[in-house]
Amino acid sequence: MRSSLFLAVVLALGSAAAIVPVDAQAQSRRQVKQTAEGAMVLTGTIDIGTEGQVEGFVLDQREKVEGQLAGFVERSVQTWRFQPVLRDGVAVRARTTVNIRLGAKADPEGNDLVTLQAATFGSQNTDSSDDVRPLKLKPPAYPAAAYNRGGQGEVMLVLQIGRDGKVMDVVAEQVNMHVVGDETQMKLLRRVLAQQSISAARHWTFIAPSTGEHKDDPHWSIRVPVRYSFGDKKSDEYGQWTVYIPGPRERAPWRTGEQDEQDFGGLLKQGGVYMADVSHGPRLLTPLGS
Repeated sequence: MRSSLFLAVVLALGSAAAIVPVDAQAQSRRQVKQTAEGAMVLTGTIDIGTEGQVEGFVLDQREKVEGQLAGFVERSVQTWRFQPVLRDGVAVRARTTVNIRLGAKADPEGNDLVTLQAATFGSQNTDSSDDVRPLKLKPPAYPAAAYNRGGQGEVMLVLQIGRDGKVMDVVAEQVNMHVVGDETQMKLLRRVLAQQSISAARHWTFIAPSTGEHKDDPHWSIRVPVRYSFGDKKSDEYGQWTVYIPGPRERAPWRTGEQDEQDFGGLLKQGGVYMADVSHGPRLLTPLGS
């Protein structure tokens, strides 16, 4: 899908989030800016048929979403196919809530393209004893090296939690920045924010699952998003684009096999704890990202 919305977002990023005042670095900054992406998270409700087909979809707050974009999402969701939902071994109709992440970026020809990048279904950030739950999560301090440079961004942490509720390992899966600098400065800011987040996370404690099919697992993986920001942004409003400079993704070494590779930035709310390898809703069979 082509969209002029993303162009406006990129222009806003260039005027409001520059951290490089030196002319000699302007070219490098422009190159970084060209990697900018837009993201928007929309929600809705899906009705699933007995063969896994979508029988209905209602987009929440449709009046807040640009018409062409809303139509694109609705048409796309109608083509999805799920693994049939079983009850006592029999396929049944089901209804699920959905969080959809849209992505926008320029293709090699300079056109702005919008895709459906990721989706989560059912309840997220539950307080169920089936899941890992937070006990003590002291938020990391804003590192001075980033604060003094105007560095703002979001760190997506992936943690390995042991049966005693302590952190066995932690990785900064991705650091997305909301400012623009040359590549050297961007690497510095990502490293500073990631290190501060990881250092704080190593001292967090959790309550291990005591019920459910995963209660006897030797360990669990969770995601915790950490945002470093100087204040609420208008782009956090429903139906508005958020622009960012994406960082490289790092895979947690203990996670193997067919575990998800989706970009969950923006789909998971700040302050939440989310099971990484446990689904709370139906399984989508249709590939996303195209």
